[in-house]
Amino acid sequence: MKITFYTGPQCSLCDLAQNLIDRLNTTKFEVEKVNVRTSPELYHLYGARIPVLKIDTPNGPKELGWPFNLEQLELFIS
Repeated sequence: MKITFYTGPQCSLCDLAQNLIDRLNTTKFEVEKVNVRTSPELYHLYGARIPVLKIDTPNGPKELGWPFNLEQLELFIS
């Protein structure tokens, strides 16, 4: 499974989210970090909401925005 991690430079909330991601069993998924400042479209969609995690599911994309805790993150990826 691939998780897209929308982030930005000097984002302390993104650092907190990264710490939670690091506590998970990372053998189950791949994390792709995407800096929202690389694209006006991404910045418009996610700039005020980062950090945001996104996965594609059979029922369509699913997002988890900050704030979230480890339990919510585990439920999100299950």
